[in-house]
Amino acid sequence: MQNKLIATAFLSLLALNPALAQAEGKDGVAAVVNGEEITIEEMKQGYKDNKPINSQIKFEQFYDKALDIYVNGKLLYQAAEESGVMKDPVYERSVNAAKEEIARKMYLEKMVDEKVSDSDIKKLYNEYKSTFNSEKEVKAKHILVEDESTAKSIIAKLKKGEKFDDLAKEYSKDSAVDLGYFTRNMMVPEFSDAAFALKKGSYSQKPVKTQFGYHVILVEDSRNAKPLPLETVKPQLKAMLSQNAVADVFKDIYEKAKVTKYSLDGKEIKDPVVMPKTPAVK
Repeated sequence: MQNKLIATAFLSLLALNPALAQAEGKDGVAAVVNGEEITIEEMKQGYKDNKPINSQIKFEQFYDKALDIYVNGKLLYQAAEESGVMKDPVYERSVNAAKEEIARKMYLEKMVDEKVSDSDIKKLYNEYKSTFNSEKEVKAKHILVEDESTAKSIIAKLKKGEKFDDLAKEYSKDSAVDLGYFTRNMMVPEFSDAAFALKKGSYSQKPVKTQFGYHVILVEDSRNAKPLPLETVKPQLKAMLSQNAVADVFKDIYEKAKVTKYSLDGKEIKDPVVMPKTPAVK
């Protein structure tokens, strides 16, 4: 009687929330390849271990895209096993080399994570903000053509009311029409001089010649540059700090190590071991 009540309550719960009734695969199995199972759990673990993937899409999307990849991988692995390739000495050497590479990578990542904290990143960001040199920047589009006469005809069409974007699609040999915001030193001098002389919402009244051809420039906005938000520059700041952290890891290893090197003729090499060069943060 008690079991019946529990079952009834469970079925009622499923009726209230149908999502609970959706099974993951077939009893936790995503596929069976020649009698060998690929489980939902191993696919979840693969998804979890792949940070570039799990930061972009949900597991359900990953599953739909990756299932055939897992199946094909299993088929290929089974074929490799049958072929006897794993008895080849090259296979064993490759496996050992791969193990070492994975261990090195995981160790470095672990040590860097321990040495680089969010507070370190925030401190470096504050240094960046305090030393930031504000400059004027403009937001512009351009149409790039080969000859001056074509540029002049585009300007004439703009004066008649034709749309800049439409003319860009028709004439520009540079697909990057929208240049976004830029400071004066980011462009060649001829282009910068012309762009920074224009008022917001205006376009060049004569072609601007540079080494790339002839430009018609439209300035959409101008402002004083501000420091980029922390979240925008955080990956770069972390990479900079990570470089220093890696250098520290190697320094610690080398200080504790005893290394003796030999030349091909068996003589001891007296030169010290050279540590990998890692750019320092300035």
